[in-house]
Amino acid sequence: MTTSATRLNLSAGVASVAVALTLVGLKLWALSETGSLSVAASLTDSALDLMVSVAAMAAILYAAKPADEDHAFGHSSAEDLAALGQSIFILVSAGVIAWAAVRRLLTSQPAKLTEETTGIAVMGVSIVLTLGLVWWQGRVARRTRNPVVKADRLHYLGDLLPNMGAILSLWASAQFGMAQIDSVVALVAAAIMAFGALSIFKGAWDALMDRAADPEVIEGIATLAREWPGVKGFHDLKTRKAGSRVFVHLHIELDGALSLREAHEIGAGLKRTILLAYPQCDVIIHKDVAQD
Repeated sequence: MTTSATRLNLSAGVASVAVALTLVGLKLWALSETGSLSVAASLTDSALDLMVSVAAMAAILYAAKPADEDHAFGHSSAEDLAALGQSIFILVSAGVIAWAAVRRLLTSQPAKLTEETTGIAVMGVSIVLTLGLVWWQGRVARRTRNPVVKADRLHYLGDLLPNMGAILSLWASAQFGMAQIDSVVALVAAAIMAFGALSIFKGAWDALMDRAADPEVIEGIATLAREWPGVKGFHDLKTRKAGSRVFVHLHIELDGALSLREAHEIGAGLKRTILLAYPQCDVIIHKDVAQD
């Protein structure tokens, strides 16, 4: 991974930690003031955000380490392990929130909320901070394709609806005394968190199991190889994902009468073009003699 990509990923990580820390403090105060379960759900989510964001920063730093004798292909799989851990934490927290919401719905005397205006103000600030964070994470993810940043962004996007739901439940409680809406919103928030967690889990699991790159990436590389001057054909195009990296192995078929220097220049030119089109790739090209 390039130094600029690492810096971008770290900037997203630092922003995530800073926002999560701010939101935990604000929501902890709002919970003590309102007693709202939907605020509690949002607080739990933010506390988990803080935990996994710190872990994500550590994973990004570790993944940026260059290849060594024991890790010939680098350390980028650490990003997938971090994303896998994120998904498990999110799934567990969703279950806890859903359980608490159901218990509150089934109780004969629903809990009353207080200081709803304070809670609404805090959740409004949370939405503004979260929007700013996901905007920056989106820019970073598009440039670096880092799965940890993508997973963190997905989770924060998922926070927006529960935060808006918490505002709705606090407003309904203040205006109409409908405290039950708070538990319903918490259940919806838990469902969104669980869905996002499963999506993150699948992506990280696929990468750890050496799943091939996205079909459009494979087809793009194949097109470049097919159309490259001097290449008479290609075979055994294999890819696998590890963190934000895509490892590419490709055999190209060349005229057997070419000199070693000419064959090398054709392969090197193709490799440079693939890296320009897909900078997240690590490319190895083998040269074979084309069969007549």
